[in-house]
Order: sequence, then C-alpha cells, then structure tokens
Amino acid sequence: MGVKPLRFSVVSLLIFSCISCVSHPTVDPKLEALVAQKLMLDIRYFCPNVTHSKHAKKCTTPVTALPKSLKNMISDTGVGGIILFANNLVDTEQMIRLNRDLQAAAAQGGHKPLFISIDQEGGRVVRIPQNISTAFSGNMAIGATYPLHGTHFAKISGEVIAKELAVLGFNLNFAPTVDVNVNPENPVINVRSFGENPQIVAELGLAQMQAMQSNGIISALKHFPGHGDTSTDSHSGLPLVEHDISKIEAVDLAPFQYAIDNGEPGMIMTAHIQYPALDNAVFNATDGSRTILPATMSRVILTDLLRDKMAFKGVIITDALDMAAIAHFYAPTEAVIQTFKAGSDIALMPIAVRSPSDIPKLKKLIFDVAYAIQKGQLSIEEVEQSVARINTLKQSYIQSESADIDITKAIDYAQTVLAAPANLQAEQALADNSIVAIKNQNVWPIRESIQRIHITMPDNSKCIALTSALQQTIKTLNTTKTITCSSLTSDNSKDILALQHLAQMVIFSDITPQQSLVEMGGMDDINDWRLRPNKDQLDAKLLTLIKSTLPQQTSLLISMRTPYKVKQYASDVDGIIASFAYNTQTVESVDSNGQSYVSYQGPIYRAIADILMGPKHATGTLPVSID
Repeated sequence: MGVKPLRFSVVSLLIFSCISCVSHPTVDPKLEALVAQKLMLDIRYFCPNVTHSKHAKKCTTPVTALPKSLKNMISDTGVGGIILFANNLVDTEQMIRLNRDLQAAAAQGGHKPLFISIDQEGGRVVRIPQNISTAFSGNMAIGATYPLHGTHFAKISGEVIAKELAVLGFNLNFAPTVDVNVNPENPVINVRSFGENPQIVAELGLAQMQAMQSNGIISALKHFPGHGDTSTDSHSGLPLVEHDISKIEAVDLAPFQYAIDNGEPGMIMTAHIQYPALDNAVFNATDGSRTILPATMSRVILTDLLRDKMAFKGVIITDALDMAAIAHFYAPTEAVIQTFKAGSDIALMPIAVRSPSDIPKLKKLIFDVAYAIQKGQLSIEEVEQSVARINTLKQSYIQSESADIDITKAIDYAQTVLAAPANLQAEQALADNSIVAIKNQNVWPIRESIQRIHITMPDNSKCIALTSALQQTIKTLNTTKTITCSSLTSDNSKDILALQHLAQMVIFSDITPQQSLVEMGGMDDINDWRLRPNKDQLDAKLLTLIKSTLPQQTSLLISMRTPYKVKQYASDVDGIIASFAYNTQTVESVDSNGQSYVSYQGPIYRAIADILMGPKHATGTLPVSID
C-alpha cells in the first residue's frame, strides 16, 4: 500500500521533466557559434538607454563609437560581420577607431576577425564622406569611357576605392554592380550599371573586382542572378524577371560567369528577385499568399546553378533581409533558415538591433537557427562547409597584425591616402572623359556673344556647384559672363521664367530616375524616401520651362543620370549632354570678412563647365540605347 504513492511521485516527476525538456530545448553551443559566423548585422543606429515598448520612438542615434552593449553583443555571440552606413562614418580618426573597436570586440570573445563591410560602389552609392575621400562618377560613367579607354577607369577606380577603404579598417566592399541595365524604367540599378552590353559589363566588372581584391578589399559582385531588367525596387517590393533561359544566360548571368571563369570573386550577393524560368517553385508567405520563390530563397538558383553549374567557389551573401521583397513574406528566423537551406553562406541584416532589448532577440534567432540544424532541418555538413568558406576568405584578406600598428600612425597614414592628389586626378579624369554629346546644334563651345546665361538645376546645391564651376572656367579663360541659377524644386515657375527670359542662353537639367532607397542608405530611410518631391510634377514643370524658351535663345539640356528620357525633350532644345552623375561635395570656406559659408563642388561640374566653355571636348559614348 505504501509503494503506490512513491511510484506515482516518480512517474509525475518524469512526466514533468519531459514537459520541461519540450518547453526548454537545448542546443550544442558549437552550432550556435557556426550560425553566428553566418550573420552580418548593421549597427546603423543604437539607443543604449531606450527600453523597447510599443510607444517608444524609433531610434535614430547613429553609432559612431562602439557602445558597451554592442561590444558585449559581438563578443558574446560571435557574429561574423558588421555592415556600416554613412551615418556611422564621420571622419578619418573616428572611422579607424570604430573599426578597430569592432575587431577588438570580436577578438575579446575569442572569435574570428569580423567582416567589416560597406557599400562604396562609387557614383550614386557611397558611404564614406565625399569631402575626405574619392567617390568617382560611377559605373555608367565608366561604361561611357569604354570605347576609347577600355577597362582603364574600372581598374583605377577599383584600386583607389580599395586603398581608401583598407586604410580605414574595412575589408569587404559590396561592389561592383554587374547587373546589365536593359530596362529604361529600372528604379534602383540604372547608372549603377556599366551599361546594357553584357560583354562590356563583364569586362569592366572583372577589372574593377580584381583591382579591389589586389588591394586588400574583398569584392562582392551583385545582384545575382541579375537586377538589370526590373521596374520594381526590391527595397519596396518583389521584382519579377520574365526572361527565358537563353536570355538569362546571355545577359543576366554572363558577367557573373565571366568573373568566375577569369578571376576569383571573393563573394557574390544575391538578388531578392523572382526568376520563374530558373525556379518557378512557390511558397506560403506570412500573409497567407502563395508566390514564386525569390532567388535569395531558391536552392535551384543558389546551389544548383551558382554553386554547381557555374562553379562558384567563394562566399554567397544575401542582399539585406530587411528589404520588403523578403521581410513582407518571411519572419526573420524563417528567412534565415530558408536562405541557408537555399545555399547562402551569410545572411545580411537579418534582424534590427537598435536597443539593448533587441540583443536577446538576436540571441534567440541564433538559437532557433542552431536548433533547426540540430533537428536536421538544415544540413550540419553544409553549414560546416559554409563556415569553412567564410573562414578561408577571412584568412586570405584580413590581416590581424594591422591592429598592432600604432593608431596615431594609422590615422596619419590614412590621411595621406584618402583623397590623395593622384586619386582626385583620376576622379576628375573619369568625369572629363565620360561626358557624352548627344545633340549639339552650335550650342557649345559657348559663343563670346552670349553674355547672360540662366541655369535651372534640380536643387540649390547643384545650382551652386555648376555656377561655381562655370565661373571658375570663365575666369581662367579671361572672359566675362553673367550667370543666374534657379532651383526646379524650390523656386516657383513665375520667378524662374522671369530670369530665364532675360538670358541669351538657358541651361536645364534632368535627373531621372529619382534617388532610390539604396542611395539614401536602406530601409531605415523609407519615410524620407516617400517624402521625395513628386517627380511627375517636376517633369511637367521642367517641360513647361523648356517649351517657354524664346526663339532667339540657345537652349541646352544636361541629363545627369540615365539618358533614356532625353527623347521627350530633344525636339525643344538645341543641345543635349549626358553626365551620368551629379555628386556634390560640401566645402566650408571663410570669406574676406571672416564669415564662414558653405559651397558645393564636384568633378562632374568642372567637366561640364570645361566642355561648355571650350577647353575640353565631350568624348564619351552612350553605354545604353535611346531613340
């Protein structure tokens, strides 16, 4: 009689223990370490003293020095990489100190060195402050120089960008973009592409990639299998490319295959794009819809095609997983598991860490993915092979002894490399040689008889930059002209027309398409991106101004981005030039009265001024077709 209660207690204890096991599973810490190495986080913003709540304001405090919470997070978790944005980067000393502190945090935890990455493509996508670095005019400008200069500017830009990144402590650059831009409506690639010819894109991409990697920076070709024929930005939606297999191989895949066959790309970045001709499998999204797998989540595309058929041996990294093309359809942990299953080695920005309360979420994500490995949902053999690829790449490029260099010496040396005179000369040479003359009915060189010029630019900073460049060239030539300038965005049409009608020559400028999210930074900027001026209204305003040109006036249009749209203005202007760039640099100066003021300048404006006034000629060739 006395045995039964004891027997009942033992059974109850066993049952309770089993329930506890189910409720609180455990995983091998070695699996968590493997998963952490396969994650790359952004630390764009962090608020150390903010606690998470439904009513808390969005954190917008940039991380320019490493807070203790993030230092401990890196040390404790062993995450494999960090991506930095423009908000994180202030000046030479600050960048070097931040990158050193990041690596020290990883070393403190006994982990491999971090990938410290950046989007420094040149042109429209740069993160290093442009007033202390060399930005170049970008890929489509390089494409415009190809007929006369071959791969020269791809090589020199890759070399300069890499050297400047390396002295700051970066080791990975998400560049070059080797998408073949065959869609005039492409909102996100456009001038980030070398052009529409797959072979030229392939040659220029390989040259820039090899130049970067020869100078100590891992290059990540993007966006596989190709983002060049999309009319949707994957930051805001899920693009669909409906090419057939033959066109995919001849156009989209060609630059990637060329780089794999003729070089050793360290990394390739995936695209969040549906390619039904490659993989038409569907999945159930978090909202209950069924849709075609994006390439980032497709094993057919990442493993069967890229890894096996195309024989890519390097590291595959996803594009940012917080982009709407993924985040709208997948929960963060599900997205990471699915892309690892597809064949990605690194998940980029899988979760936002903006306050200390987010760090446990990161640790839970690592745990949950490790648990998926433990359960057999992910192959442990493939995960180990993936981390081995990551480690091999790190060993090849990341020099741990660089941290031993005295920081003062490192800062002094970096300042001799950043924006060095030879670098700036190369930047100016690209701008000078990339300008394309599309139409010139006796518009330039500007005649001596033209004394009054009115310019309408997209905004005031570009007004100042072009006006200053023209005035400088005019001064050099010992001539005189009166120049006025209006902002298309902020000045009303009546005031612009009043100045325009007083001029003998009128110059207009068009920037199409508008700035994309990637140029602004990423998904954290989506509210500002949505508040951009209405492009249709600006286009209508510009067309009205152009059509208001008087018969006796000389008129010129400067296409400062993709030139596809110039055809709608062509019959109403006497001349058209294309620059593919409009980068401005802020310059702080002091006038004769000791008052400080801000002005703007840029290589592309100096190139335009020299061509319009006559010292130089437009020698570029259109890298894309227009009617």
